[in-house]
Amino acid sequence: MGKRASFSADPELAAAILEWEVWLVSERRYTAHTTGAYGRDLAAFLEFLTDHLGRTPGFAALGGLVAADFRAWLAFELRANKAKVSIARALSVLRGFFRFLDRRGFLHNPAIAAIRAPRAPHTIPRALDAADAIATIAASAGAGQPGAKPVPEKAWIAKRNAAIFTLLYGCGLRIGEALGLNQNQAPSGEALRVLGKGSKERIVPVLAVVREAVADYLATCPFSFVPEDPLFVGLRGKRLQAAIVQKEMRRLRAQLGLPETATPHALRHSFATHLLAGGGDLRSIQELLGHASLSTTQRYTEVDTAGLRKVYDKAHPRARR
Repeated sequence: MGKRASFSADPELAAAILEWEVWLVSERRYTAHTTGAYGRDLAAFLEFLTDHLGRTPGFAALGGLVAADFRAWLAFELRANKAKVSIARALSVLRGFFRFLDRRGFLHNPAIAAIRAPRAPHTIPRALDAADAIATIAASAGAGQPGAKPVPEKAWIAKRNAAIFTLLYGCGLRIGEALGLNQNQAPSGEALRVLGKGSKERIVPVLAVVREAVADYLATCPFSFVPEDPLFVGLRGKRLQAAIVQKEMRRLRAQLGLPETATPHALRHSFATHLLAGGGDLRSIQELLGHASLSTTQRYTEVDTAGLRKVYDKAHPRARR
């Protein structure tokens, strides 16, 4: 599950937290990255409670919390200048944790259900244009860099990076979904079965260019694998971590002069935005992205409208000043 966050809790609560983390991985099928983020959110809440209550929290303390205690935590987070999106996520984590404790018979506390997260600012996904998305994939493979051919013993790393970015853009995967694939799930046919958030499965079409990029990487990867081994690995042959992919994207941003919003997740946004611009219908894009709600997918109509507005402002004679 990766490195666990440190927290103060009595032994019984600490054991329940470990049980919850195991449940997130084994039952909810969350990645180590997601589980670690959830653990850090919970640890920060328990740290607040230790100061707020004046003692190390246990089941009795959590069960006795009232709405005012949760609102005090929200106020504390806001005073610390935490982003409203981050606070909303942390509150969602706490709700899930309290539901887990309730189902397991540890405690029952309905007060948290009455708490509302601060309203987050309305944002729209930041996608790359098609040329920048393709340039990112090409640059990750070593193309377009003067004299920058990868040294032979490290050529497989460039091919691995190119395969990952091609998969994100070509299939609309989340980074955790791509890195969670095993060898026996490598995209080799016309479709790929993806296990997304909340253990929800979806089927996405696989372009020939995606299959070729992954096959090219596997042909040069120096490690031997069995079917249950990870598809994408690091220098020691272990499952690749998202931080490595994010670091590579930061390098490419600097090289290509891309904005800070050019992240691995932006390639997924680009997948959806370019499908919509090409005539894809919203319901189909929702299925391809694995969104539970159509309202989440509808944000991409705003991206497309924003793009059309830029074209209009640039090209229409009456829009010029």
